[in-house]
Amino acid sequence: MTRYAAVVAGGRSTRFGDRDKAVADVAGVPMIRRVADRLVDAVDRLVVNGRADQRAAIEDALTGYPLPVRYAEDPDPDEGPMAGIRTACRGVEAWGGPDAPAFVVACDMPFVDPTLVEALFERLDEGYDAVVPRVDDEWFQTTQAVYRAGPMADACDAALDRGDRKILAPLFELEYAVVGADDLAALGVDDRTFENCNTREEVAAAATAFE
Repeated sequence: MTRYAAVVAGGRSTRFGDRDKAVADVAGVPMIRRVADRLVDAVDRLVVNGRADQRAAIEDALTGYPLPVRYAEDPDPDEGPMAGIRTACRGVEAWGGPDAPAFVVACDMPFVDPTLVEALFERLDEGYDAVVPRVDDEWFQTTQAVYRAGPMADACDAALDRGDRKILAPLFELEYAVVGADDLAALGVDDRTFENCNTREEVAAAATAFE
């Protein structure tokens, strides 16, 4: 089955200042392109979620990208990350159908490890609606997880309709599997895969790894 990546980029980046974090320079390459480039060998198609006012800059950042790309614009911006995931999954669903598998990742994670992506897809094939890393007892990594596009989008819509914006809320409505710390270690997943860049200082620190 065709594998999709869904990059969520519609946040306002309030800790980043007056620039759009998605296209921030990371050692000469826009951050969203760093993320997308990490996924080239792990997926077949890319869906990018964002606001309409970001579209031109993101399209420019992805010029020449080797995989097919589509955009899923937020119908109502600023509804939070779960709404972005919902819209991204709807974009995947429109392209590949409700069962299409989508690796959802935030645009500020330039070290995303393709080994992890491939392992999550393989686990999803065991019959789950979602496969989510969990590196400790406290937190699920919902923005580096694989979902069936239709069921996840439906679960997000249901949560939003009842006023529940917690990013974990949709997960608990699905049949999901967890990939734990021991599994990640056995796979040799890069420890930095879940690192995100919320500030200019964090982007500058990340850039040193690419120089």
